Amino acid sequence: MKKLLTTLVFCLSTVLIMAQGSDQQLADHYYGKGEFDKAVIYYERIYDRDPSKFIVKRFVDCLEQTGQFKEAEKLLRKEAAKHSTDLEYQILLAKHYEDHDKADKALKIYDGLIEDLMPSSRSVINLYNAFKSQGKNELAFQTLEKGRKLLKKSYPLNFQFAEYYGSIGETELMMNEYLDLLDYHSSYKTSLKRILANQIDFTKEDSEEYNILKEALITRTQKNPSELVYAEMLTWLFIQRQNFGAALVHVKAMDKRSDANGRLVYDLGTICVENKDFYHARKSFEYVVDMGEESAYFLRAQNALLNVRFLEVTTLRNYSNEELLATVAEYEAALEKYGMKRSTIRLVLELAHIQAFYANQSGEAIELLTKALELQSTTDMQRAEIKMLLADIHVLHGDVWEASLLYMQIDKDFKYEPIGHEAKFKNARIFYYDGEFDFAQSQLDVLKQSTTKLIANDALKLSLLITDNYGLDSNYIAMNWFANADLLIEQHQYEKAFQLFDSIIQEYPYHSLGDEILLKKSKAMQQQGRWTEAIVFLEDLLKYYTDDILADDALFQLGDIYENRLSDPAKSAEYYKRILFDYKGSLYTEEARKRYQYLRDKGFVESKNSL
Repeated sequence: MKKLLTTLVFCLSTVLIMAQGSDQQLADHYYGKGEFDKAVIYYERIYDRDPSKFIVKRFVDCLEQTGQFKEAEKLLRKEAAKHSTDLEYQILLAKHYEDHDKADKALKIYDGLIEDLMPSSRSVINLYNAFKSQGKNELAFQTLEKGRKLLKKSYPLNFQFAEYYGSIGETELMMNEYLDLLDYHSSYKTSLKRILANQIDFTKEDSEEYNILKEALITRTQKNPSELVYAEMLTWLFIQRQNFGAALVHVKAMDKRSDANGRLVYDLGTICVENKDFYHARKSFEYVVDMGEESAYFLRAQNALLNVRFLEVTTLRNYSNEELLATVAEYEAALEKYGMKRSTIRLVLELAHIQAFYANQSGEAIELLTKALELQSTTDMQRAEIKMLLADIHVLHGDVWEASLLYMQIDKDFKYEPIGHEAKFKNARIFYYDGEFDFAQSQLDVLKQSTTKLIANDALKLSLLITDNYGLDSNYIAMNWFANADLLIEQHQYEKAFQLFDSIIQEYPYHSLGDEILLKKSKAMQQQGRWTEAIVFLEDLLKYYTDDILADDALFQLGDIYENRLSDPAKSAEYYKRILFDYKGSLYTEEARKRYQYLRDKGFVESKNSL
C-alpha cells in the first residue's frame, strides 16, 4: 500500500510538472505570435504558481493588449505593495499610469521615490538603474543629483554621472566626471584607464573622445603641476595612441618633478621596445644614460640601449654597414668598461650574435664565446646558452660536427629542460643536413612529444618534410640536394642555395618539394631583410599550393612580416584571419587567434570582420 501511494504521488508530481511546462510553452508560443487573448489564459495560470517578475511583466502586457487595463493596474499595485523594496515594481506601476493618461499619479510615484531616497550609495544607484532600465533618463539624472546632495563626499557617483552624460552625447561632461574621480582618490586611475580604453578609438585620427580627454588632461596638468596623476594619465593617453614622442616629453618632465631619477623614462623605453618603436626606445634609454652613473637606472639603461641596437639589427634588418660597425663598437666599449663577467653575459651573447650573423665576423665571435666559457662565475644555464650560440656559429662557419658535439653536451646536461630540447632538435638538423635522414627522423620522433611547444612544432615540421619527400632513389637525390641547400641558407650562402633549389626544379619538375623550395627561398630573403621579395615567394606558394601542408606556414609568415616588419597591421590581420577560417587544424591556430584578437583590440580590424 505504501509503495502504491509513493507511486501515485510520483505520477501526480510528474503530471503537474509536465502541465506547468506545457503552460509555459503555450504561453510563450502565443505571446510570440501576438495572440495575447490566448496567451493571457496561460500566463494567469502560471502566475498563480510562479509570480516571478518576468511572468508578471508578461501577464501585465497581455492584460493591457487585451484591454483589461483595470486588471493590469490591480495586479501591478498588488505586486508593488508586496515588493515595497523593489523599485522596479513601483516604476512599472507609474509607467502604467503614464500610458493611460494618469500622469499625475505617475508623477506622484516618481517624486515619492526620489523624495524618499535614503542617504546610501546602494539606494541611489538602485533607483538610478531602475529608472534607466525603463528609459526614464531625466528621472535617472534627478536621482543622481539628489544622491550627490545626500552623499556629499562619502561616495562619488562619477561613474553613474559619466554613464548618463555618455548616453546623451555630452562627451566633455562625461570625461570631466571621470577625471574628477582622480580628485576623489588617485587609486581610481587603474579603473579609469580600463574604462577609457573601451570608450576611445585610439586608431581614429579625429576621435572626439580622444581630443576632448587630451585637452582636459593638459588643462588639469597645467593648473595642478604638483598632481602627477594627471600627467601620468596624459602619458598613458599618448601611449595608447602610440604617440611615443609626445609621451617621452611628458615623462621626462614628470620624472624630474617626482625625483624618479630616470625610472619613469626607463619604463617608457621598455614600453617602446614592446611596441617596436626602437627610435623612441633609444631616445628614452639615452636620456637615462646621460643622467650619469649616479642614477640607479644607469646600468640597466645602458644595457637596454645596447639591446635596442641588437633588436634593430636582428628584427628589422634594415641597417647600413657603418651602423652595424658602430653597434659592434658600442658593445665592445661596454664590455671593455665593465669586463666580461656573469652580469655581462647577455651583452657577450648579443655581441657575438651580431658579429657572426650580420657583421661577417664569425672568427671574432667564436673567440669571444670561447673566452666566456672559461669564466668560472657563470651559471650552468649561462654556459649552456654560450655553447648553443657557439654551436650555431660553427654551423654558419661550416664546422657542423663541432657544432654537433656542443649540442649533444647541452642535451645531456639539460635533458628535461627547454634548452636541452632545442639542442636535441638542432643536432637532429645536423644529421638531416648531412643526409642521415633515418637517424634525424629517430631524434625528431622523440622531440615531437616535447613539452616545449615551439620545439615540438619545429620537430614535427622537419619530420613531415623528411617523411613526405624521402624514400625512392630519385627522392633521395632531390632530398639530399634540398638538405644541402637548407644548410647553405643557414650559412648565408644564398646564391649557392638557390642554384641547388633550381637544379631540383629542373631535374624533378613535378617533385613534391616545390612548396618547400618556395618557403626556403622566402626564408633566405627574410634573413637578408628583403621583405618584398620574401612576400613574392610566399604568395607564389599560396597561389600554386593552396591545399598543401605549407599553406598555413606561408599565411602566418605573411602575417608576421606585415605586422612586425612592414608595419601594416590591417594587412597582417587578413592573413591571420585566413588561418582561423580556412586552416582550422593548423599548428598556428592558437597564435594566429591571439595576434588577430590583439590587432582587433587595437582597432586594426573592422568590426564586421571580428571573430
